[in-house]
Amino acid sequence: MSMPKIAIRPLGENVLVQPTKPEKKTATGIYLPENATDERRQEGKVIALGTSKEITVKKGEKVIFKRYGSSEEIEVAGESYILVNYKDILAVVEA
Repeated sequence: MSMPKIAIRPLGENVLVQPTKPEKKTATGIYLPENATDERRQEGKVIALGTSKEITVKKGEKVIFKRYGSSEEIEVAGESYILVNYKDILAVVEA
């Protein structure tokens, strides 16, 4: 399944991140109610990079970012994305 081309090109120090969808069930099999997963997610996949040479993450990497940093939530074609300042990215998740 190919991912549709995103028509958003971040500028400067911004990184476009697609947030990870919250789990609806715990590892032990307990289903979580909708309001329990409603909290703003702080993990996602890097989709596009801004033009700053200081950005050190790469497309496709899974990152953890500040929950209340300088970010902007947007929606394109029914999908949620977050524009995050690269300085608000805290870590790369390595699998």
